[in-house]
Amino acid sequence: MDNITHIFREKNLKLTPQRIAVYKYLKSTKEHPSAEVIYKALQPSYPTMSLATVYKSLKTLVDVKLVQEINLGEGNFRYDGQINPHSHIQCLSCGKVEDILGICFEDLNVKVADYTNFEVLSNQVYFYGLCNNCKK
Repeated sequence: MDNITHIFREKNLKLTPQRIAVYKYLKSTKEHPSAEVIYKALQPSYPTMSLATVYKSLKTLVDVKLVQEINLGEGNFRYDGQINPHSHIQCLSCGKVEDILGICFEDLNVKVADYTNFEVLSNQVYFYGLCNNCKK
């Protein structure tokens, strides 16, 4: 919690209860929810918070690098409270998304730099397959 307070103060951003709630929700789950899922989960505790507020809070949290935005090509974004570099795998049947930990692809930035004149700043590696439930 001190981290978010420090970052928002450093960036001269207002730390609202809604932003804190969205941040805490994402830090408390290993799921990769959409804005709509976060909105529905927070509704009982924040009945006056709108979906637009959730989207704005997520955008701010992504901008200050406290939350990771994941685009798995499904038409909307998912969000991850785990910001250390890691890849994701998505089930092509049910849409479930999980982290892949223990394998890091950061060295790809260096390898790719040999094949382009770009300065490679980051990468995102996504995998697709079938989860255990859908394989059955």
